[in-house]
Amino acid sequence: MAAKRITEINPLDRPREKIEKKGASSLSDYELIAAILGKGTKKNDVLSLSKKVAALIKPENFPGYDELLEIDGIGPSKAAILMACFEFARRYGITEPPTVIKITGPEDIEKIPIITELRKKEQEYFVCITLNGASEVINTRIITKGLLNHSLVHPREVFADAITDRAAAIICAHNHPSGNPDPSSEDIKVTRQLADSGTLLGISLLDHLIITKGGLNSLRSLGYL
Repeated sequence: MAAKRITEINPLDRPREKIEKKGASSLSDYELIAAILGKGTKKNDVLSLSKKVAALIKPENFPGYDELLEIDGIGPSKAAILMACFEFARRYGITEPPTVIKITGPEDIEKIPIITELRKKEQEYFVCITLNGASEVINTRIITKGLLNHSLVHPREVFADAITDRAAAIICAHNHPSGNPDPSSEDIKVTRQLADSGTLLGISLLDHLIITKGGLNSLRSLGYL
C-alpha cells in the first residue's frame, strides 16, 4: 500500500500546521521528528517513518548515524538532519530532570507555568493539561487561541494528545482577558461535552478552570462537573 502524502493527512494532524496553531509543545515526540523530516518516502509516510525513529530514542542516548540508516526510508540526507538535531539537543538540552508537578487540588494548578502566562494574554487561550495515574502533570498543550466561542472546541482536538500521552485524566483551562471569572453558557456546554467524551474514552476530566488576572474559577467547584 502506498504511503500517504502529507497533503492526504488531516490538517489537524499535520505536525507543521499543529506547531503553527498550537505551538511545538503540543506535539508528541514522533510528530516533532515528522516536522523536522518534512516528508516521507513512497513506501513510508512521514508519520510512520518518524515513529520508527522515535522508537530508537532513549532517555540516556540518541541513535547513531548508522543505526538511523538501518531504518527503511532513512537515507544519508535524513540521517544527517536528525544527527544535527540530536547534537543540538545535547549541547543545549536540560541537564537536570524536570520538576514533577502533582495536582491534588485547584491551588496546585498555580504551579504550572502556562497558567501564569495565561493571566497576561490579551487573546483567549484554551489549554489541556494531561495527568498520569498519580495525578502528576505529563504535558500542557495549547488547543486553541483567539477563539471566542469555546463551544467550537472539539473533544477530538482535546483528547487526541491525551491519548498520545496515555493520560489517566485531564484538566482544561482557558483565560478570560475581560477579567470576568464567571463561566459563559459556551464554557458550561463544552465542559459537559468534554466530560461525556472523557467518560467514553476512560480519561477523566478533573476540572475546567477559568483563569483571570485576579485568580481562577473552577467549574467543578461551581457544580458543573
